[in-house]
Amino acid sequence: MSFFKKLKDKLFKSSSKLDEGLEAIVAEGAEEVVEAPVAIPQPKPEPAPEPEPEPAPTPEPEPIPAPEPEPAPAPEPEPTPEPVPVPMPEPEPAPEPVPEIDPEPVRAPTPVELPPAAPEVAPSPPAEVPPAAPDLPDPAPVEIPVESVSVPDEPTAERPGFLGRLFKRPTAPAAPRRVLDDAMLESLEELLIQSDMGVETALRVAANLAEGRMGRKLSVPEIKDLLAAEVARIMEPVAKPMPLYKTKPQVVLVVGVNGSGKTTTIGKLASQFRAAGKKVVIAAGDTFRAAAVEQLQVWGERAGVPVMTAPEGSDPASLAFDAMTKAQTEGADLLMIDTAGRLQNRQDLMEELAKIVRVIRKKDPEAPHNTLLVLDATTGQNALSQVDIFRKIADVSGLVMTKLDGTAKGGVLVALADRFGLPIHAIGVGEQIDDLSPFDPEDFARALVGSDG
Repeated sequence: MSFFKKLKDKLFKSSSKLDEGLEAIVAEGAEEVVEAPVAIPQPKPEPAPEPEPEPAPTPEPEPIPAPEPEPAPAPEPEPTPEPVPVPMPEPEPAPEPVPEIDPEPVRAPTPVELPPAAPEVAPSPPAEVPPAAPDLPDPAPVEIPVESVSVPDEPTAERPGFLGRLFKRPTAPAAPRRVLDDAMLESLEELLIQSDMGVETALRVAANLAEGRMGRKLSVPEIKDLLAAEVARIMEPVAKPMPLYKTKPQVVLVVGVNGSGKTTTIGKLASQFRAAGKKVVIAAGDTFRAAAVEQLQVWGERAGVPVMTAPEGSDPASLAFDAMTKAQTEGADLLMIDTAGRLQNRQDLMEELAKIVRVIRKKDPEAPHNTLLVLDATTGQNALSQVDIFRKIADVSGLVMTKLDGTAKGGVLVALADRFGLPIHAIGVGEQIDDLSPFDPEDFARALVGSDG
């Protein structure tokens, strides 16, 4: 998955182009869905009936006289004078007023007898007053909580609004949708053509996407997932690694136009094969450019692979023959032959490539065992004509697509797979030695359309 992340980051030009196009297409006839947030707050107002107990505070004026019994502290000393007269039967009625079922009758005797007795008994009552004190506050706290119950009713009325806002936030950004009709389908076809899928492939992809879905409302993420699935379906049959044979040496001829990335691809492949335990030899067949030989030698050093060279201007077919002989004597598993870049419309250069193939086959009739065509993704639809010409001259057996990190034309790989059906062995998204990876159709499809699913 690390390479997929790199691929997705590198393919941002293609994916962003499709992103912008799809968003514009859907926005033309978009219909926002806002029904969900409305349904959520409706059940919340139900706690509103809770304020109904508010009429209960109406009895509050009745407990107001309760503060009047506060002079009751005067009767509390009543038990104090009672111990002064020794008669035992009199203190017994005293506990009866403690429940204070009728506080008013107790008050009548107390105001008359207490004034003279209060100074005499002042030292003794403090021990008995504390037990009586807790009895009096009992009625008061019973009435106070009635008021406190009405207070929390107000915040409960605020909770529904707060919770409603919480539930409404995630549903607010509803994805716009558009009905898939003929106009939308035509816009989608144009967008795929602009992404370099080619006319035939774009029409086929759009038709398969619309099959059974006409009249349905689709969002941008849904269209991306459908596109990724359709692209992966086309690419699945061609996603194949380069085959390895028991023949020694297995000759791999690498061809392509100027600047397509052949030399870099050879160095990366050689490094991977050597890491897999294969003995690899490289032949620098581009004898017309000294810089190409030097570049290949640098890659050979990085990969730890020997590089065979020839004097500048010598016959590349002769070098290929000598390299096969050396690889056989050294018991090499793989011989990778680089060739000079040539345009597919230059007949003389293409004839020179055909000569290399003929000379190789004199040494081994089945060689080259693999002919890899390296394609530059930035060439767009021109890659189709390159494949058409090179496969006639050199019998191309597989493709390697490079420079996917520098183009918005990654869709051409889909067109190549759809038209030719040639195996795609690897794709490159950078200049580092590990920036070449086996082709994975699902990862490529998701990266191309910018889908996370």
